[in-house]
Amino acid sequence: MLLRHAKTETDAPSGRDQDRRLDERGHQDAAMIGDFIAGHPLAPELVLVSTAVRAQQTWELALEAMKDRVVSPQVESVPELYGAEPMQILHQIRLAAAFDPKQLLVVGHNPGLHELALALTGQGDPEARQELMRNMPTSGLAIFDFDTDDWGDVSFARGNLLMFITPKLLKQGSD
Repeated sequence: MLLRHAKTETDAPSGRDQDRRLDERGHQDAAMIGDFIAGHPLAPELVLVSTAVRAQQTWELALEAMKDRVVSPQVESVPELYGAEPMQILHQIRLAAAFDPKQLLVVGHNPGLHELALALTGQGDPEARQELMRNMPTSGLAIFDFDTDDWGDVSFARGNLLMFITPKLLKQGSD
């Protein structure tokens, strides 16, 4: 699973991009995505989270929404995910083989996360693929399946895009 951080403030008080925090909508959206994950058989065993404040907050709020419904996963803060290009993110995913999780969640940033999601997609739900092609907005969640048991085999065009979820799509579905 690839999750883009939730909506943030425009500027951090420190002036550093890495220090940007979630805004009110970001708090709501991160919780909504966490609730979605907990309501499906998607619970990650390992979570790789960028060290940027907004990514850490996104994960914390998503996890809070999942509590009591999923087993708390192992969480690794990964500085290399901040500003990472698709190959750098893929490298971190392949390193997950050391933990051998059944399900992995990466919380990171665009444009690298969106580009990776597009590159991993070899097949999958046509509607989800079309939505993903448009954009990976804040709190966007791309869920893949790979026909392998080895994280080292995860590569471009080999992923089956099972779902692409955004808070906007979730709200439309509940109307």
